[in-house]
Amino acid sequence: MDSATITSAWVAGWTVSRGTPAAVEEPWGYRIDVGLPHHVFRHVLPEPDEVSVRKLCENVTEPGAWLKILAAPERAAGWITPGWTVPDDPGFMMFTALRATAAPALPDGYATETATRDGVYRVRILAPDGTLAARGQIAPTGATAVVDQVETYDGHRRRGLGRAVLRTLETAGARAGATTGVLAATTDGRALYGALGWRYQGPLTGIVRSADRDRTEPGKGS
Repeated sequence: MDSATITSAWVAGWTVSRGTPAAVEEPWGYRIDVGLPHHVFRHVLPEPDEVSVRKLCENVTEPGAWLKILAAPERAAGWITPGWTVPDDPGFMMFTALRATAAPALPDGYATETATRDGVYRVRILAPDGTLAARGQIAPTGATAVVDQVETYDGHRRRGLGRAVLRTLETAGARAGATTGVLAATTDGRALYGALGWRYQGPLTGIVRSADRDRTEPGKGS
C-alpha cells in the first residue's frame, strides 16, 4: 500500500475506533478533533515535508496538539520548531490481508469476551481471577479495517494472549467484509504483528505541542 492509501484507511478506521468526529481533509492531509485534555486534536500528514511540518508547528500553539507524520523520527526532529517534541517510542504503519483464522487456545483459566458497539468489535481476555489480561479492537470501514489498542497487561505476557486477540480481531474484520487490515504499531507491538504476517509499510512519528503538564498521549496504540 502507498502512503496516501494506507493513511486514508488508517484515519477512517481510527476515528471510528476512538469515537471521534470524522476527519476533515486538508491540503496537507487530515485533521481529527480528538477532544481529550492532553490530545486535543491531531493533524495527519501522509506525505510530509519540511515546509508543511514547519508551517503547522509555527501556526499551531495549543498544548496537547499532535502531528502524526509518515516519516522517520530523525527527520521529524529536524523539521519541528521550538515548543514541539518527538516522543521516545516510534510508530510503524503495518498492513495485512484479512482472513478468518482460528484463534489459538488460551491458557487454562483464561476466557474471551467479545462485544460490538458503534461499529467497533472489541475483544477482552480475562484472567482466572476475572481481571482484564489483554484486549484489542477493530473498526471495519468498508474494504479496510483498523486494529487498535491491542494490549497485554503486566503479569500476563508471553502466554499467547496478544496472538489470540489479534487473530480474533482479524477474523472479525474479515467477516465484516474487510479485506485489508491496517494498524499503527509500537516498538513492542511490531514484533508480534510481524510474526503474525503483518507487513511494514513505513514509519509513523508523533509530534506533540509541549506543555508543562504530562506530555504522554492517552490510550495504547497510535
